[in-house]
Amino acid sequence: MAQSDNGASGEHGSAGLPAGLTADVRALIEMMARGGIAELNLATGTVKLRLRAHEAVRAANGVVPVGPALEVTAAIAEPEGAIITAPMLGTFYRAPAPGEPDFVDVGDTIEVGQTIGIIEAMKIMNEIPAEVTGTVAEFLVNSGQPVEYGQPLVRLAPQ
Repeated sequence: MAQSDNGASGEHGSAGLPAGLTADVRALIEMMARGGIAELNLATGTVKLRLRAHEAVRAANGVVPVGPALEVTAAIAEPEGAIITAPMLGTFYRAPAPGEPDFVDVGDTIEVGQTIGIIEAMKIMNEIPAEVTGTVAEFLVNSGQPVEYGQPLVRLAPQ
């Protein structure tokens, strides 16, 4: 969990924030200051973010002035269930070719070794096999999206 007295995450990044999220957090803080927002809670599949202004005093007109000091709290949510990750970097696809059905969809039960998608790397299509048996709860990347080694692709429902 990262905290900062001024809302900035520091010049060297933030513990607890995924790479690349620091600039987004700073933009949210600036929007809060401009809009007079005293608190903001944001949750995605993998990140929970809470921004709260210190010394915010509610004015008579209902507008909350935001002082320069903000507390930033970020936590990486531990997803429930198994996660299938990318074994290489490349472009992830859910279907074997455009216009064809996806290998698996949310709600499908998969078995170890079953293809859940492909990753195109250097013009080679690499099938991605399931490492565990389970039910697909959600896709964590979109078809056609570039992925990195170890990036979560699919979350399976807890059993």
